[in-house]
Amino acid sequence: MADTLFYAPEIRQNSLLPEKESQHCVKVLRMREGEELTVTDGKGFFYECVLLQANPKQCIVSIQNSIEKNKGWNFNLKIAFAPTKQMERNEWFIEKAVEIGIDRLTPLLSHYSERKEIKNERLEKIAIAAMKQSQQAYLPEIEELTRFEKFISQPFNGDKYIAHCYDFPKETLAQHYKKGENALILIGPEGDFSPAEVEKAIVAGFIPVTLGKSRLRTETACFVAIETVHVINHL
Repeated sequence: MADTLFYAPEIRQNSLLPEKESQHCVKVLRMREGEELTVTDGKGFFYECVLLQANPKQCIVSIQNSIEKNKGWNFNLKIAFAPTKQMERNEWFIEKAVEIGIDRLTPLLSHYSERKEIKNERLEKIAIAAMKQSQQAYLPEIEELTRFEKFISQPFNGDKYIAHCYDFPKETLAQHYKKGENALILIGPEGDFSPAEVEKAIVAGFIPVTLGKSRLRTETACFVAIETVHVINHL
């Protein structure tokens, strides 16, 4: 597989690279007709291709071979988090989540949320770049900003957790999570979830957990939660 990975979600139906990928191919990498390149659709496949037309607005490729790529984990992992006020911290988390391995991300609007709106387009660009950099074939889904109460009422096939800092009875995530289980983990804003939100989540079937003795920033807590699940599954 080539060192540089390109992303074209519709490559199976249309052998064209998107304009941004075409610009990178021609203007940055200075690739020419006849050169080989690897493309992913973000849906689990790598495509070994030959560049037929090197145009910075629309490169045309020919698929020579397709390779199905295992995502690297046999469970479903979803994180729902209250985005921080500083976008660079949200972007850092998205990048690391994709590099480690995540199936779905949902920004939450909770009682103490610092950020009331978020542009998914920017987060998706970060996710695509992280997928390409880490040579993965799966692009996680990033859902729209969702109100806390609406989100916790949605079904999930697996164990559901809510991480918080209150003195309610709770175990660590590492103590409760079992290898191979699907997991949905809620991470709150800098001011934590409200006590009422924690209670509502517990009633909705979420298991209260802690991520350790230290009080963590939102993006750090998200990172720790993802890494904990992956470490347990690699034991």
